[in-house]
This record gives sequence, C-alpha cells and structure tokens, in this order.
Amino acid sequence: MPPQMMQSPNDDMFLKEAIKPDPSGGKVTRRNDIAVQTQYLYVRVVKARNLGAKDDTAGSSCDPYAEVRLGKYKETTRHCEKNFDPQWNQVFAFTKDRINKASVVEVTIKNKDMVKDDFMGWVLFDLTEVPKTAPLDSPLAPVWYRLEDRKGNKLQGFIMLAVWWGTQADEALREAWHVDDDGDAASSSPPVVGADALANNIRSKVYLSPTLWYLRVNVIEAKDLVPGDITKTPELVVKATLGIQTKWTRVSTSRSIDPKWNEDLMFVAAEPFEEPLILSVEDKSAPYNSKVFGTCAIPLQYVERRLDHHKAINNARWFNLEKDNVTIDVENEKEVKLASRLHTRICLEGGYHVLDESTNFCSDFRPAAKKLWKKSIGVLEVGILGASGLLPMTKKDGRGTTDAYCVAKYGKKWVRTKTVTDSLSPKWNEQCTWEVFDPCTVVTIGVFDNCHLPGGGGTKDSNIGKVRIRLSTLETDCIYTQAYPLLVLRPSGLKRMGEIHLAVRFTCSSLLNMMHMYSQPLLPKMHYIHPLTVSQLDMLRHNATQIVAMRLSRAEPPLRKEVVEYMLDVDYHMFSMRRSKANFFRIMGVLRGLIAAIKWFDDIRNWKNPIATALVHIVFVILVLYPVFILPSVCLSLLSVGVWNHKGRPRSPPHVDTRLSYADNAHPDELDEEFDTFPTSRLPDVVRMRYDRLRSVCGRLQTVAGDIAIHGERLLSLLSWRDPRATTLFIIFCLIAAIVLYVKPFYVVVIQTGFTVLSHPRFQHNLPLIPLNFFRRLPSKYDCMI
Repeated sequence: MPPQMMQSPNDDMFLKEAIKPDPSGGKVTRRNDIAVQTQYLYVRVVKARNLGAKDDTAGSSCDPYAEVRLGKYKETTRHCEKNFDPQWNQVFAFTKDRINKASVVEVTIKNKDMVKDDFMGWVLFDLTEVPKTAPLDSPLAPVWYRLEDRKGNKLQGFIMLAVWWGTQADEALREAWHVDDDGDAASSSPPVVGADALANNIRSKVYLSPTLWYLRVNVIEAKDLVPGDITKTPELVVKATLGIQTKWTRVSTSRSIDPKWNEDLMFVAAEPFEEPLILSVEDKSAPYNSKVFGTCAIPLQYVERRLDHHKAINNARWFNLEKDNVTIDVENEKEVKLASRLHTRICLEGGYHVLDESTNFCSDFRPAAKKLWKKSIGVLEVGILGASGLLPMTKKDGRGTTDAYCVAKYGKKWVRTKTVTDSLSPKWNEQCTWEVFDPCTVVTIGVFDNCHLPGGGGTKDSNIGKVRIRLSTLETDCIYTQAYPLLVLRPSGLKRMGEIHLAVRFTCSSLLNMMHMYSQPLLPKMHYIHPLTVSQLDMLRHNATQIVAMRLSRAEPPLRKEVVEYMLDVDYHMFSMRRSKANFFRIMGVLRGLIAAIKWFDDIRNWKNPIATALVHIVFVILVLYPVFILPSVCLSLLSVGVWNHKGRPRSPPHVDTRLSYADNAHPDELDEEFDTFPTSRLPDVVRMRYDRLRSVCGRLQTVAGDIAIHGERLLSLLSWRDPRATTLFIIFCLIAAIVLYVKPFYVVVIQTGFTVLSHPRFQHNLPLIPLNFFRRLPSKYDCMI
C-alpha cells in the first residue's frame, strides 16, 4: 500500500485504487485505450433537399426540422423557416447501454406548425445493419437517402445523414448532443432536450489558450510638447494602455518641453492582437481636462518580434502625438497644427514564457515564439472515467443533485467533458491526449457543477475539487488508475466533495531526450539573460490570467471565468495564516534530517553507545589518513540510501496532503481570514484583532531576522577593528595557527581536534567552548539601532 494511504485512519482523504479499465482484455493495443470504452450510436443529420416539391402535405410554406427517435428517447434539430432545402449539420449520440429493446432508429422530417407538426417523410435504420468504426477512425461520411412515407412509398425529398456505432474516442462526440444522458434519474416520459443553449452547455469541448507574448515598451523621450500653462513646470509621465492593462512611467527629471524617461514598461499581449497599444504624454499635476499633451495608437500586428536573446532592440521610432493643439499665426492669420512626438522602442518578446500559472505547478515552459519550441518527448493520456459520492450542489424537485463536468488543463489545451445531468455518480469515460515537452510539468483536472442549466439556481459554476498530477512522478508506459478524493477548503472547514476516478499514462518517445531535459534550465534562456523582477512577474501573471479567462469565456460554450481562475489558482499568493503555518512546518520537515544528525552526533560525543563511538573514531582516523576516500564514501552512502529506499518508493502519484496543508485542524477565524476579500470586507473589530495577531507573528519573525543579522555582523567585525582587543586576539590566533599548521602535518591537527571533540564525557566540561565564548562577545550593529 502506498505511503499516502497510511497517513491517517480516515482513508477518505487519500488515494484509493480505482477499478482498472480493461479495454482490450488486459492487453494494451491502442493509444486510446486507458478509458473504459462506451459504445455510442451516432446520428449526424446534415441537410435535406426537395422537401415538399411534389408533396401536398407540406403546403405552400415549409418550416422543416428533423426528429431522431430511438426507443423511448428522441431529439430534434432546430427548425429552418420557409426553406425547402434546410441545413442542420447536427450530431446526436445515444448510449448503447440505455437503448434497451430498441431495434430501429427513426429519422423523421416534420413541418413545424402551430397546431400539429406535419409529417414530411422518414428514413428507418435497422440497428443490426449499422456499421461500426474503430476508435481512431474518422466519423463516417454522410450520404443521401430517399425519404419514405409511413407505408414505405418513396417520396421526392432527400436527406443527407450518417449513422454509425462508435466510442467516446470518436471525433464526433465533442459536438454531439447526448440525448439520453439524464443521469441516474428514472424517466417515465421521453426526455426532450431540444434547445441549442442547453446542448451547448452540456457537450464536451476542446479549448486552446491564446498565444501570449510579453510586450516591451521602452519610452525614451518626447519632443515639441506644448504645455497648457507655460508659467507652471509640468510633471510629465507617459501613460501606456493595452486593453485592461495600464501603466505609467516615472515623472521625467528633465523639466522641459523635451522630457526624457528611458524606462521599460512590460505588458501581456494575446494573439490575435485585438487592441492597439495607446501611448499618451500627460501632466501629472494638471487638471483632468488639460493633462493630456497627445496620444498615439500603435497596432501590434506590425511590431517587431525578438526571438534571439543576443539581438538588441534597435527599432526606435518617432510617433506623432495627436491632439487638437492649435496656435494662431497672427501675421498670416491661419491656424498651424502642432505635431508633438514620442520616441520609443517597442518589441514583442518571443524568448520568454508568459506565466499564467505558478512555476511550482506549471504545465508548460515553452517560449512564446513557436520557432523556438523543441520536439516533444512523449505523450500524456488522461482517462476521465467518472466520479462517485459527489455531494448535492443544487436541488431539483425537492431532492439534492449535481450536474457535474470535468475540465483538464495541460499546456495551452483545455478539455471540457460533457455534463452529466442529475447524477451524484457521473460517468464520463472520456480520454484526453497531450504532447509533452517537459517531464517536470503538472496536469490539472477539476470537477465543477454546471449552474447554467434549467433549475441550476446559480450564476457561477461551483467548484467541486481538483487534482494535480506531476508527470515526473509517473513511471513511463504505466497506467495509473486511482480514485482521487475531491477536497475543497471552505470557510466552514475542509470538506470532502466526493472522489474522481482517473486513468493516467505517460508515454516517453525518447528516454535520452527526457533525461537531457533534467540538465536544461526550467524556463527559457531569456528569463536568465534578461531577467524580470519578482514584482513584474507577479503583475504580468495576473494580467495573463485575466486575458486567458476573458478569451476562453468568449468561446461557445464558454469556459467561464470562475473555472479558469480556479484551475490556474489565481489567489495562491494571497496571505493566509494557515499557509504560513504549513510552510513553517514544511521548513521544519526539511530540517528534520539535519536535526536528527546533530542529535546523533551529540549521542556519539557523549558516548551513549560506546561501540558506535569507537567505530566513529576508527572511521574518522581512516578518512583523515586517507582523504582520497572521503568523496567516494559520501557518494557510495548516498547510493546505498537511494537503493534502499527504492523498495519503499511511492506506487501512485502524490495527492493533496491535508496534514501538510494544515487544513484538517485550521482555526475557523484563520479560514474566515483566508476567504476574506481584498480589500477586506470584515468589521473593524475583526480587522483590528487580526492585525494585532499579525503584528505578534511578524514580531517573532523580526526577532529571528535580527538574530541572523547579529551573527553576520559579528563575523564581519573580526577584522573591522570595531573591538580593537577582539581583532588583536583574532590576528594573534591566526598567526599562531599559521605557524602550527605549517610545522605540524594537517592530518595530525585534524585528528587531535576530532579526538578532543569526541573525548569521553569524563574529560569534558559543560561550559561553552572558548571559540563560542569569543564569538558571542564580538560587537554587532544592534546597539546602533533606534
């Protein structure tokens, strides 16, 4: 059993072994084989022609639509008004497990009428004669079929459609209307979905994040500015706006009409470039209506792109600033329009990777420019099988239910599964595939409740939980099938929302290339040659997240903003007392080995185990006399530890650790503070209490930082003569030590020192050592502080 499963008696918070998919009788034969295969009957209704041409039942007008019926289930296309040659191009999917005793699929053309829809013809298909396609085949090509009446007589109309058996790996599934996916709720009447909006909200979809670039704007100078008030010295700044991003330069130090800045402003731009870059020179001290000296708009389609970090930006250009600044030439009695100018360098940086995720759980590290991408090293396959034990998120007909769907994100590709309505144990059985360019990346799978269905009762999709899997923790060509608990932290505490069943496989195409990646920088070279500051990266990441959320929310169906922000974990950098405690205990966990080594050495030094102490003496003498064995011994020791730990290695990917996160016993007030808005919306008394608590915590951190500074200043004071007597003693000691080390062999000095430290407690005293006493008496700058 993996170690993750033995940390707590409450196994609901840890991984479980899920039911393993057996798509091919236990033998892996295809790439799309890690998800349980679900058989679907696909019906693609493309278009019709000659409807009512010689058919009196249609009348003078025709508003046709197609009805697909299979047993008790039926679905209709949209109707086309006054059209004898309608086009629909819609796909319907029927799950084979719910077809029951149906033997025929009916495709009927009807004319929409106010009283009763008129029958215009149909086509019948025997299910035993419907062709089957392989999982990786393309959808079956549609063909024309002659319509028949209910007696089997041929009509003049034709309909183009295709009917075939397929699986969830079929390309048509993502655009199909899932007619019979009504969850576990029993239905006595045929469920009719029928609306385009509803179908768009429940079908599966693949999204691509826009290609993001860093836009560098180097503001150099301006010329020929016309001040509104010549008696006042302006405080000139340049305001740059790109979409929702606005930034300013500092105030120019040259107080003239030809100001200089020479300052870089960084933005995030997304392809296709929709908004221009707007630059304006403004007077910071002037009133609002007269503060703008001029404005220019620069379309990004024509901006130079820098791909090579060795290439300098030499494309400095002058831009005319547009404003209705008009002066009157009294002598010639005509108006002269002024042309102020702005000197800038602008380029799109293709060598950076635009971060929209934290580097700790990033799914992609490739640069923005596609020309700089390297070949992929493998393929990641994730089978989203289903979920179980979900908590009810909404109420329908007086009972709790959930309309759940999954979103998987890796790199630029987002995959949204279909929405399984009215079910607490949904089954998706969908498979996602991505190319892998770096093994040290993370795939994120989130589960959400669709609140945009009839009876959803909400404006935002509620998050049910998410799972992160680091690819470097997976063995290649192995299928991991686990049930991951869905844990969500609420203001009321930690809640288990259910569990999701996943099948994951990482296939490596070149082991040598993958091993080579471990020697490469994590980020592209530009991040190290021309690094950005931490504050810049934080602000640019926030802007990138906003742009990605805005672009994906425009898709149809939209991937909503709350879903994107939850998947990207936009608020991970916000202060949390719970996270602060968790990080402190993480540091203690890292130092636990060092603390154990110090305790072991103290036991050796105090001869608590004489045999072990004697062995340490022997090993110490051997290493001192034969120093060539020191480094090989260290390497062999590390090798032995690694080999010994191999048998206890984790058998499954790591998951959320509630103890490590300090989430299982967090104080309610700490959780309320963590979920507070920014700026705060709590009462003044609550804010005051939290501020005082934060002051006490920061006071302790301040004391620790001061102690570290004191020790460093004492080291620097050894030769600074701040304490003349201490410096004199240290210099004399250095002279004596140099003579002794020159006269005596070095190994003799080391052996004598080691034996003195490891001497028996009978020959030791409990007072601090002389060097420590000397060090503690050295001066620091603490007494110079106010």
